[in-house]
Amino acid sequence: MRLLKRFSRSIIYTVLLCCATVSQAQDFPNRPIRMIVPFPPGGVTDIVARTLAAKLSDVLGQQVICENRSGASGAIGAEAAARSPADGYTWVMGNISTLAINQWTMAKLGYDPNQSFEPLGMVAVQPLLVVVNPALPVHSLAELVTYAKEHPGKLNYGTAGTSIHLAVELFSTLAGGVRMNHIPYKGSSPAITDLLGGQIEVLFDPFSSIYPQVVSGKVRALAITSEQRSKLVPAIPTVIESGYPGYDVSSWQGLLAPAGTPKDIVNKINLAMNQVLATQEIKDKFAQYNAVPTPWTTAMFVQYIAREQKRWGEVAREAGVKPE
Repeated sequence: MRLLKRFSRSIIYTVLLCCATVSQAQDFPNRPIRMIVPFPPGGVTDIVARTLAAKLSDVLGQQVICENRSGASGAIGAEAAARSPADGYTWVMGNISTLAINQWTMAKLGYDPNQSFEPLGMVAVQPLLVVVNPALPVHSLAELVTYAKEHPGKLNYGTAGTSIHLAVELFSTLAGGVRMNHIPYKGSSPAITDLLGGQIEVLFDPFSSIYPQVVSGKVRALAITSEQRSKLVPAIPTVIESGYPGYDVSSWQGLLAPAGTPKDIVNKINLAMNQVLATQEIKDKFAQYNAVPTPWTTAMFVQYIAREQKRWGEVAREAGVKPE
């Protein structure tokens, strides 16, 4: 009899818990949502986050407020999100650095990219542009490689984040070893400022961040890192075309919530995201900076993260990059 009573109480508890979870998902959201952007304003992750947040606010009926918490290649903001309540009201705009690369380049992370979050969905992918200060006497990627090899250690190249650092390391390997001095930056804006000022000569940067400077003629674009040329700048060749087969590199962003966020809420957010990302308005806005929206399931996003982690782990090992 006692066993039966305990069993009955267990069933009742489970039913009540399920009902509470369903009710929670039905009521969600009933207050504003915070989206942590772990990079400075003006960069590609910030642009993608704010574009998405504005439309999600309309679809969900509650304001999605972006909060920039930059530093340590996104690790500071990612850790803040991981330590937040798992109630669906805190998100983080993760990217290639926070989810696929930091674990290979940073000795201590305040979060686990595989255990600290519930992936909500992929948002966008976007290529990089390889650009130089116009004063540098090179007009193609091949000329840049030749110049760098003829002047080893003379050129300074900038990167905003660990992902782009490894992207340059991969290119250096394919180019037979190119020695340039690495200058890390906390974001694209200060890197671009130094490129324009001549403190650095070379920059690998997400398309949206550097594209305005290319259009204005303030910097010279040598190549784009996507597999195909961009419709926005069809005259710029790909890295592959320039003589380096297999070099297909993209910056990407995806939305996550703290681990333990109820699955029904995760699914509701994913459906809202995909509804927004499938609209022509978002496609057109993203196309302005050569980004492609990715209305994927959460399972597809998880698989993509795993592939990227494996790929960039191999690049880090081959380049001899040690966690610091």
